[in-house]
Amino acid sequence: MATEITMPQLGLTMTEGTVSSWLKQEGDTVKKGDEIVEIETDKISNVVEAHEDGVLLKIVAQEGDTLPVKGVLGYIGQPGESVGEPAAQAAPAAPAPTTPAPAAPAAPAQAGKKRIVVIGAGPGGYVTAIKAAQLGADVSIVENDKVGGTCLNVGCIPTKALIHASSLYEAVINDAEKVGVSFTGVSVDWGKAQQFKKSIVNRLVGGVEGLLKANGVKKYVGKGIVKDAHTVQVGDQLIPADDIILAVGSEPVHLRFPGADLPGVIDSTGALALDKIPASLVIIGGGVIGIEFASMFASVGTKCTIVEALPNILPPIDKEIVGIVQADLEKRGITILTSAKVESISQAAGGLEVHMDYKGQKQSVQGEKVIMAVGRRAMTAGIGLEELGVAMNRGKIVTDDHFQTNIPSIYAIGDCNGKLMLAHAASAQGVAAVEYILTGKGEYHAETVPSCIYLNPEVASVGMKEEQLIEKGIAYKAGKFPLSGNGKTLIENGGKGIIKILADTKYGQVLGVHMYGPRVTDLIAACALAIRLEATVDELITTVWAHPTVGEAIGEAALDVFQNPIHWPPKKK
Repeated sequence: MATEITMPQLGLTMTEGTVSSWLKQEGDTVKKGDEIVEIETDKISNVVEAHEDGVLLKIVAQEGDTLPVKGVLGYIGQPGESVGEPAAQAAPAAPAPTTPAPAAPAAPAQAGKKRIVVIGAGPGGYVTAIKAAQLGADVSIVENDKVGGTCLNVGCIPTKALIHASSLYEAVINDAEKVGVSFTGVSVDWGKAQQFKKSIVNRLVGGVEGLLKANGVKKYVGKGIVKDAHTVQVGDQLIPADDIILAVGSEPVHLRFPGADLPGVIDSTGALALDKIPASLVIIGGGVIGIEFASMFASVGTKCTIVEALPNILPPIDKEIVGIVQADLEKRGITILTSAKVESISQAAGGLEVHMDYKGQKQSVQGEKVIMAVGRRAMTAGIGLEELGVAMNRGKIVTDDHFQTNIPSIYAIGDCNGKLMLAHAASAQGVAAVEYILTGKGEYHAETVPSCIYLNPEVASVGMKEEQLIEKGIAYKAGKFPLSGNGKTLIENGGKGIIKILADTKYGQVLGVHMYGPRVTDLIAACALAIRLEATVDELITTVWAHPTVGEAIGEAALDVFQNPIHWPPKKK
């Protein structure tokens, strides 16, 4: 007699599941291990596999139907075999006993496939999971919050959405009249700007959910804990794995000093959620996050003060570019205090007052809100790594060049390994790790990872800085082209910006490119490719750059390394 296909119980608390898609149709021949039907619960999606060879004789539960655990989904048997009436649907599972029960195993793995479990569904994790599935692995992904991680939900994407809104406002206020466009009654509706931000975030998060599903990645909602080298626990479920990839990301650092926990002291997540534009802000930290927030809020009229403990803002960026950026920020009314160490925060009539040691002198500055933007730290605590003996360095996971830890079946990518805290770096590391696991080869070229800062205008860089070349004793020459000599930049922002190329003196190989100007965060991709291909400045020069574009200034800067630009007065000999 035909065999029942029933709704599996994927955990102790699961009582029912919904049929999302039949992967086989009535009359199809199936083999043991074939995926037959996809089911989902409020926590996960999974597939039911055939437990024997035969034919799918009858589909009982239609797509969209919800059945209790052990409810009949359909029947498998031999051609012509009779199908009995569906058995009575099982009652919901009884509550778990008082004595803790052992964790339930996850759904069976797909036969013959390598099992990979990814913990974290940010840009590192979800890209890793999709790539692993594309390469033929049986992939599960674990996420304690929304897919997309910090970047999509409370980082890169929402920040850029609000920067876009504030930049439009600033352009209308400052530039529209110059080009003959007149407006009356221009204002910022911050509530609508927040709605725009949310719509972009929701669309992208939904897109990632769809991509994971389309690639057959099983999703588990909850905190992933590494129980041993081949098992991840999520709630009461145990997920077996041949390899585990940690993509657990990072969180904002919150400094500890008197007043740091006062109401109105917020981190980057809180700054993105503000329901109105503050009259004034004190931003502690002059790194990328702090500078972007200062530029964004200054565009809509907020008085911003940046307090940075180091001698310079934007430490990862070329110093010459930083000097130009800082001068432009100060022209926009942003106060920048460097070598300023915050000692405490107190309440004040206008909101909060930040007390600091500023170059050996006691000083204070007030703001309606204070944004703590002093960096991020890896979220590696409480997930079983210390108990398992995974090598760590100040909270970051130690890996080799293949992102493999000291435990061969465990890998770590993205912010949690501390190599480079950028979303695109995490994605690239994840792809390289998966390719190494599944093919024995995986390439990651750290020298081609660009850094981008979304100011007005933008900053972008890739490769080595002058300070690094000097430190390593590499002989080099620098070529520069001010964007005041570029027609497209003159149109867009009056000619503000510069492109700088660093090349070695022997071969002219491009070693670093640093930009400040309109849309340079898009242009930097061409320069990353140049570094990846070990291109020379001659190859940049002989490339034909479209006119009029900002990009043609790359060719001009390349000319300046050993010759003279066409559209700039010659160097004095």
